[in-house]
Formats: sequence, C-alpha cells, structure tokens
Amino acid sequence: MNFELSEEARMIRESVRKFAEEEIRPLAHDLDKKEEFSVELTKKMGELGLFGIFIPEKYGGVGLGYIEYIIAVEEIARIDGSQAATLAAHNSLGVGPLYYYGNDLQKEKYIPSLCTGENLWGFGLTEPDAGSDAGGTRTTAILCPEDENSWIINGSKIFITNASSPITLGSTVQTVTGKKTGGKKEYTCFLVDTGTEGFETRTMHDKMMWRGSNTAELFFDDVKVSDNNLLGERGDGFHIMLDTLDRGRLSIAAMGLGAAQGAFDLALKYARERIQFNKPISTFQGTAFKLSDMAVEIEAARNLLYKAAWLCDNGKDFKKESAMAKLYTSEVAHRCVNNAVQIHGGYGLMKEYEVERLYRDQRVLEIGEGTSEIQRLVIARYLGCYDDAKVKENEIEK
Repeated sequence: MNFELSEEARMIRESVRKFAEEEIRPLAHDLDKKEEFSVELTKKMGELGLFGIFIPEKYGGVGLGYIEYIIAVEEIARIDGSQAATLAAHNSLGVGPLYYYGNDLQKEKYIPSLCTGENLWGFGLTEPDAGSDAGGTRTTAILCPEDENSWIINGSKIFITNASSPITLGSTVQTVTGKKTGGKKEYTCFLVDTGTEGFETRTMHDKMMWRGSNTAELFFDDVKVSDNNLLGERGDGFHIMLDTLDRGRLSIAAMGLGAAQGAFDLALKYARERIQFNKPISTFQGTAFKLSDMAVEIEAARNLLYKAAWLCDNGKDFKKESAMAKLYTSEVAHRCVNNAVQIHGGYGLMKEYEVERLYRDQRVLEIGEGTSEIQRLVIARYLGCYDDAKVKENEIEK
C-alpha cells in the first residue's frame, strides 16, 4: 500500500492552493454578496489547466487522472464553494459525458473550447418534479414528423449548474423518447447548443449557497435538434446519467473535503489567536477536542475519497466507494463547519468572516448529485440489503 502522491498531484495541490489563496480569496466575499458569476476567474482556472484535467491532450485537456482532479477541486473548495462548484460541475457533468460518450465529431466540436475556460457546459437532469427520482423525467423528445433525422424537445430542467452563464456553450439534456419493451421509459440524451430556437435559459437568484456560481432553469419549447445531437445511442440516456453521477460524486466529495479542511484551518487559526481568560481558547479542552475530532474525520474522509479516485483511475469498480465518499465527506463537512462556527462564537455568524460562507455553502453537498438518503440507498444495495442484491443499472432505476 503506497499512500504517496505522485509528483503531478503534489504540483497540482501546490499550484491550485496558491491560485485559490491569491486569486479567489480576495474576490470570494464580494462575489458571494453580489451573487455574481465571475467570467474572469473561470477563464483563469482554465488557463491554469483546471478544466479538462482528465481529458487527453489530443482534445485540449491535461491528460491527468481523477486523483489530480479531486485534489484541484478540494483546494478550490477550501477557499470558495462557488468556484469549486463551477470547476466540479464543468469537469464531471459538462466535459465528462461528452468525452466518455460523444462521437469523434462531437468531441472535436465541443471539447477543445471547454478545456480552456472559454466556454462552459451544463448537465440537464433535474426537473421540478424529478429530483432524487431521476426516472420521473418528463421532458420529451419526439421524432419530427417533417424530418425523420430531427427531434423536437419539450419540457424543462431546474438547478442546472453552469447552464446560463455568459460563456455557456450548451447543455446535455436527458429526455424521454418513448418506451422500451415491458413499458419502461426510454431515456435519451441530447446536446442542445445555447441559442437554439425555442431553448431558453434563466439564471436562478436568491440562493443560500454557491452565490458566486451560475445556476439555471432550462426551458424547451419545440426545440428542434438533429440526430447528430444525440449523445450515445437512443435509449442510453439513463445509463449515461448514472455513470456520470458515479464520477460526479467524487468531485462533490472533494468539495466536502475542501470545505471541511477550510473550516478546520480557519477554526484552528482563530482558536490560537482568540484570547479569553488570559489564554488562547485553543488551550481549552472543549475547543481542543472539537479541533481534534475535526482533524480525525478529515483524515478519514481524505483516505476514503482518494481510494475511490484511485479505483477509478485504475479501471476498477469504484461506484460503491464513490457513494460512500460523497456521503461521508459531505457529512464530515457539515460537522466541521458547524464546529468551526461554534469556535468562532458570535463572529462566526458575521459575513465578514469566511466561516459563515463555508457554513452556507456546505449545506448543498448533502443534497446535490444525490442526497445523503440516496447515497445510503445505493450503498445498501451494494451491501445486499435488498432482494436485488446484485446491483445493476436497471435495478437502480426502479
């Protein structure tokens, strides 16, 4: 067992941490306050090579692995959840499906500009009535009566990250294209470019968290796309979405780990500087024990997440570990930021202190890309708790 990080991974951590400290930290408070998406920071992250980390160089990526990728997300999330959300969603949910399931023409058309930070891509799965129940998708795509090589999409999506920013190129959208044998819905994914007639995006405001990231509603009113816009084959939509979420959980787990580490760093610094009863509060057992518990959980979370990423990089089954990592790190982040606010006392409730933003940003990690309850359901199925002990995608779909 070798726990030593590669030279590339260590360099990624060092360079991304420096970037987050120097470029993101000075802007994070104002972006959060104004609920403003930063095109400038997004492009700078692209220039640093943070988009397309795991994409081969032939398509404009960096050609590294998931360990390097989650370390980058972790280091950004340590400072600001909003920029980490932009990075994580774009890599895992934006570029990822295009690379793993796109044909050569689609890869050549879209991926290069998505690896530079010049453009972003959305992932349209969640709907107003289809959250945890992704199989409840109502957005439809039917063959065009006048053109058998085209489809007409109608419906809507909600809570879609990066889908309505000034530099969004388009979104991957899951639709219902009919029914399979046995009456189950047939799901198919389409690539829908920004500006397509009938396709409207609206930025969502007044969020509690990730106020510096872009979140959108998508509306499809007789949107016409060609067969060339199919991602994968007809009927592969649910498989594509599930596989994408399995990988995406690693990045959300990295956000949880980063938030926990960031909260710990702030709490430790504050506890050593805050004087009460003529000594630092870090010397009080109640504070010291909180910090000790935080450090232990962060270490355990990091080892679980890195193992899951290692399994992914080495072509081994990582789905159970991915769900475990997402569940555990998001809940560790919850406990760590809660303790950090407690250690800060009244100051932790003020927006001028970074821990207040971390407290808000963490909350979504137990909801997005599969709630904690869904992660427990996925893990329980892998453990054999139900009759469908041998987990298959069609069983998860039930």
